Amino acid sequence: MSDETKDQKKKTRKKVREQTVKDRNETMTKKSRKPSSSLPNDEAMEERSRNARERSARNFIPYVIEGKPDFQLELKEGELLPILAVRNMVLFPGAIVPITVARSKSLKLIHAVYESDGALGVIAQRDAQVDNPSMDDLYSVGTVAHIVRLLDGEEGTKTVILEGKHKIELKDLPSTRPYLQGVVETLHESVPDESDREFAATMELVKETAMKIVKMHGPIPQEITFALKNLMTSEGLVNYICGNFGIETSEKQRLLSLDVKERATYLLSVLMKEMDEDRLKMEIINRAKSEMDEQQRNYFLQQQIRAIQDELGDSSQNDIEKYYERARLKQEKWPESVKTVFNNVMHRLERLNPSSPDYNVECNYVETILNMPIGEFTEDSFDLIKVQKQLDKDHFGLEKVKERILEHLAVLKLKRDKGEEMKAPILCLYGPPGVGKTSLGRSIADALGRRYVRVSLGGLHDEAEIRGHRRTYIGAMPGRIVQSLIKAKSSNPVFVLDELDKITGAGVNGDPSSAMLEVLDPEQNKAFHDNFLDMDVDLSNVMFIATANNIGSIPRPLLDRMELIEVSGYVEEEKVKIAQKYLLPKELKENGLEKDDMRLAKDVLPALIESYTRESGVRELQRKIGKMARKIAYQVSRNGSSEYGLIHANDLATLLGPKEYSHERAENEKYFGVVTGLAWTAVGGEILFVESSKNKVKTGGKLSMTGNLGDVMKESAALAYEYIKSHTDQLNLDPDIIDQHNVHIHVPDGAIPKDGPSAGITIVTSLVSTLAERKVRTHFAMTGEITLRGKVMPVGGIKEKILAAKRAGITDLILCKENEKDIKEIQPLYLKGLSFHYVSDVLEVLDLALEKK
Repeated sequence: MSDETKDQKKKTRKKVREQTVKDRNETMTKKSRKPSSSLPNDEAMEERSRNARERSARNFIPYVIEGKPDFQLELKEGELLPILAVRNMVLFPGAIVPITVARSKSLKLIHAVYESDGALGVIAQRDAQVDNPSMDDLYSVGTVAHIVRLLDGEEGTKTVILEGKHKIELKDLPSTRPYLQGVVETLHESVPDESDREFAATMELVKETAMKIVKMHGPIPQEITFALKNLMTSEGLVNYICGNFGIETSEKQRLLSLDVKERATYLLSVLMKEMDEDRLKMEIINRAKSEMDEQQRNYFLQQQIRAIQDELGDSSQNDIEKYYERARLKQEKWPESVKTVFNNVMHRLERLNPSSPDYNVECNYVETILNMPIGEFTEDSFDLIKVQKQLDKDHFGLEKVKERILEHLAVLKLKRDKGEEMKAPILCLYGPPGVGKTSLGRSIADALGRRYVRVSLGGLHDEAEIRGHRRTYIGAMPGRIVQSLIKAKSSNPVFVLDELDKITGAGVNGDPSSAMLEVLDPEQNKAFHDNFLDMDVDLSNVMFIATANNIGSIPRPLLDRMELIEVSGYVEEEKVKIAQKYLLPKELKENGLEKDDMRLAKDVLPALIESYTRESGVRELQRKIGKMARKIAYQVSRNGSSEYGLIHANDLATLLGPKEYSHERAENEKYFGVVTGLAWTAVGGEILFVESSKNKVKTGGKLSMTGNLGDVMKESAALAYEYIKSHTDQLNLDPDIIDQHNVHIHVPDGAIPKDGPSAGITIVTSLVSTLAERKVRTHFAMTGEITLRGKVMPVGGIKEKILAAKRAGITDLILCKENEKDIKEIQPLYLKGLSFHYVSDVLEVLDLALEKK
């Protein structure tokens, strides 16, 4: 074939393509536009034609030319085909589509091909972000295309209208300059004939599904309807749907690589999946629209109600608006459960008549929810050195408590650094009054940087005080726990539950101590239920510190949920330091005195502690110092200065009156049967004297007891008496002495109740001293329980008893062997000047305590 013949054929094909596009655009223009009334008829037709051509170039609607392609790629050996890499689109055979070209290499390629009226390969990129694609960045299957028209675009771009011809496979990409050129191979597609019923059915389903998808997206565009109805060949219909429906590029590329029958089958599955997704989206949209319509309806009704209420002068709506405004500031921190409860109550409140009794009840409930510090926390101070200094500054001693607080803070810091949840500890500080248990809670709060709340539980007898009252009751209100959280304005305060042992037991109003189980259980208080709120309150971040004087009166289940820390009494040396460092400066400040107005000599505080106080703590000592300060303040106010330059111990009688206490001293060196015992009381340790006497009878000696003794102490006396009766030989007693004498046991201070088993060895020693007429050694005291076999058992309150012994001038203490471990835990300061004798049998006690005849 001559070169002239080839050129003639190219010109003919180009004219046919241009005429096809021109006719199609003019047809669409006639359907979519009406003639302009301002122009003559012929001119109007020409104007419409020109506008249609321009619009087609700008907004080209993809189309498919049916029938076999009028072109087959013919390349000479070694000849390369220009390759146009396209992003996010796939060109199918027969399709006519516009493409905007902006890359320099692509622009050079388009101009070269358009000038030579040649062919090019259109192949999609795997990654649309790549600007200079290589062989690995392109799919292997593409389409040979001819350029129908080339139009100028914006900012140096070109819009090229391409007509796909047939499929090719890219084998290699040897050249990338001045544009991509590759080695390709023509791929021939097999089209099923009309007798293939399966293929025909598949095509019907494809067409129906495509129409349904188009309808689901709203009004059907005229061009798409025209194409779906008028494309006669199966190949043309499949290629049109593949190229023009919203299918992912990777899926389009897979469709292109398949034959027509396989393409139709796979296209059907893709369309079915898209239709299901569209149906689901439409359901969601319709449901959301329905909810929106309902919300809008409610909004308009509410606005009408507000307008009516404004006309009537009703101010209740202003309250509701204020509630919503306050809630908007807090709802970001609220969990969904709280939001749901609040919204339900507000909807109910909006429907209530302000004059209804329920209106005020609901308003009170809403106020409570809004005042709750849900999700509001103060930041903890994790400077352990600073915390320790703060604790040492506020309290003297109390090393165990301080150590436990520092341990908690250290663990809290490590947990926070790891992003883990930390449960706050529940501590119970127990010990005598006045030792600083309650004030320690405020010091801990200050050290941690937390809010401080104190709840006094003394005399609490109603369970509703803890859990709150249900809103159906008149005057219902939350329990003390929730009220205290509202007061603290924080969800992680330090909570001091004062006088936990003073809670009244179960009664007609329930058992308050049982209600405290949920509060003080780390596994349960994350969801504490208050009856008034009727929803769970998270208490897991609250640091609970309970205080008690006597843990024996606290129910065992409640005691088991807390970590017990004993806060024992102070020795005289500690009281002197506490008075100098804390009490004296505090009283001077409270009474308006300067430091020089009231100066104390070194002997004042020891004399004050010994002669004017009898306590384990320092509360009475503070009152005495305050009384002295008031006396001095009166003198300064009246005379301008104090009469005392430096206060000495001799001045105490003038300032405070005669001595109030003279601590009893051991007087057992003068009498038989007088033994010094040690006792624990709620106000600390005390010494007690056990006295016994005998009087001769003819026969049938009896035991009698006086001194307001409790049942346990009476049992100890009976045990001691029976032990002596059965062990007269070991005790070197006359066997008939018991029958010939009545024995009387008395414990002085008869107005004070006394009970407990710790006086067992004291009673035995007193009885043997009386019956054997052997005096008790001086400065000896003892404590311990006995058994019927004469074994000595351990007792508690050792530290308090040691303090009492030191005050009474005792130098030797007899204790059970098993109490030796308690002595090792006491600081050496408390043990100074004392000797301890450990025993395990009554006979050892008697050998140590009684003098020889």
